[in-house]
Amino acid sequence: MTISEMQLDIWSRQGSITQSAATYQALRNVLDRDDAPYAQRSYLTFLQGSYGNDTNIYADSDVDIVMRLDSIFYTDLSELSASDKANYETNRSPAQYSWTEFRKEVITQLIKAYGSAVQPRSKAIYVEGNGGRRDADVLPAAEFRRYFHYVSPSDQHYAEGICFWLPNGTQVVNYPKLHSANCTGKHQRTGSWFKPTVRILKNMRNAMVNQGRLAEGIAPSYFIEGMLYNVPDANFGSSYRATLVKVLNWLNGCNRADLECANEQYFLLHPTSPVTWRREQFETFLTALINFWNDGG
Repeated sequence: MTISEMQLDIWSRQGSITQSAATYQALRNVLDRDDAPYAQRSYLTFLQGSYGNDTNIYADSDVDIVMRLDSIFYTDLSELSASDKANYETNRSPAQYSWTEFRKEVITQLIKAYGSAVQPRSKAIYVEGNGGRRDADVLPAAEFRRYFHYVSPSDQHYAEGICFWLPNGTQVVNYPKLHSANCTGKHQRTGSWFKPTVRILKNMRNAMVNQGRLAEGIAPSYFIEGMLYNVPDANFGSSYRATLVKVLNWLNGCNRADLECANEQYFLLHPTSPVTWRREQFETFLTALINFWNDGG
């Protein structure tokens, strides 16, 4: 016995977005105030995560917001030729401001508005919800450029991402806008089946956690999106039941070493990277999914 199409349809539905949109707007109103200590800097405020990617389910709560400092940027030049590196260094100007200063000023601005509801954590700044405002995580980051080619400011090519640092000094680099754009492209290529399928797997994960079949934290939503991004487009469609069978069969037989993150900048599975999934967690989740499906939920 497998899970009914009716249940899969229920699980495919997007969660409430009204309160999340209101939370995002409230935080933006605070973060973008003219009297903010960083107001004269160039920065971009945007959503990431489930609400930003339209893959949120009813159980999702936190709203994830990125504050990306664009007045300066950090780089990866490892793929440039020696001549391109020399060209880059010729045109480079030292920064007079840093991500560390920006993060401190973002914290100051949030505390001014929300007081003790603001709790700086190792990655993001947690802002506890109140009334109609949901809990939120605000991530101060800086623009990051992974260069592939550099001749001059008018002749350059790079992947645009974000970076920030953990308390132990580890730099974390990720590409949320590429992730979002690629997932949207996948959704369009699959006839709008991709994002509902992500939501189904997130609900299946939650059900397995509730039943004690899966430990919490094994399968973060970001990695579920990345996992499904690798499944060929032709496996999506006709019905949710047919899609799940094809998706699970493909994932079960795929070459794990070829799997990419949805941003296409990293392999999905890596033993140490802070922005990739551990293979043993992927295998645990996939095995649990297949058993859950075969048992009918």
